[in-house]
Amino acid sequence: MNTYHVRLYTTGEELPDMTSNNFFHSPELFHIIEKTPGQTPFMAVATDDDNQIVGHLLAVVRRRGSLIPPYLFTQGRVYGEGEYADDAHSEEIFGLLLAAITRKMRRRLCLYTEFSDLSRKMFGYRYFRQNAFVPVSWQEVRNSLHSKAPSDRVTEKMRERIAHVYSLGVETREARTEQEVRQFHRLLRRFVKFKIRHLPPSEELFLELHKSARIRIFLTLYKQKIIGGCVCAFSQGNACLWYIASKRKSYPHLHPNMMTIWHAMNWAWEHHYAHFCFLDAGLPYPRNPHREFILSFGGKPLATYRWFRFSGGWFNRLISWFYQ
Repeated sequence: MNTYHVRLYTTGEELPDMTSNNFFHSPELFHIIEKTPGQTPFMAVATDDDNQIVGHLLAVVRRRGSLIPPYLFTQGRVYGEGEYADDAHSEEIFGLLLAAITRKMRRRLCLYTEFSDLSRKMFGYRYFRQNAFVPVSWQEVRNSLHSKAPSDRVTEKMRERIAHVYSLGVETREARTEQEVRQFHRLLRRFVKFKIRHLPPSEELFLELHKSARIRIFLTLYKQKIIGGCVCAFSQGNACLWYIASKRKSYPHLHPNMMTIWHAMNWAWEHHYAHFCFLDAGLPYPRNPHREFILSFGGKPLATYRWFRFSGGWFNRLISWFYQ
């Protein structure tokens, strides 16, 4: 029987050498988060008896707050289940990493910890339950890019609408300067101003992401004004839409969200990525306008779980009872 050892790293200087294909669990993202105010990274690393790394998982503690509406709390956030050696028992190792992260989040008094975008719906189910996480049924959206071009997956009506908006002078391209990244960040802050779940991180994060070869920030412009944009991460052969914002109320006839996603999706297809994944397809309501919108690009809804653990034991039990 294999014996594994888990250590939690809190500073980039202590991180061991490791290779990572998953951007969301990479040392690169750890160092980026480390430089970002209001966020603290934790890397849980599992090694075997030969001191070889067999798995690692990156969690981020984010301080969230706003004056309108007034609130202040900390949140633990994890995208995916981590990364594991090819011959490793991934779920068993995940259980050890999850226990270490859960203890850390409890000591940090996080209001709640959230896991999303797992590779399989039932991955780690037993270990999540052992650590008092609550499963919430969710829907994610993924577009396949390896068999058909994006233009072959949308309706004729959408193709005509996109062509019409292009004819009006709208263009989408990559951000070229730090000043453009700052402008996009301001747009994003206004876009999610009254959405508690979507308060964006600080400007410094976007400036650091802009330097990464695994990130693209796309901007949609009209008459040289930024009216939309998104942040895409490229990981394990897939493109992941991370953040998106637009001036959709000021320019409804230009459909800035549609044009931004369309350009990002075509960029990913032209660069031979397998899938275009939406990291946030909206809350799991039966009819969600945002999810219906992103499904119009020809993707497929995937039934999955998001796992939550709240700091208050009684509240966590109440939520668990409610979702059962």
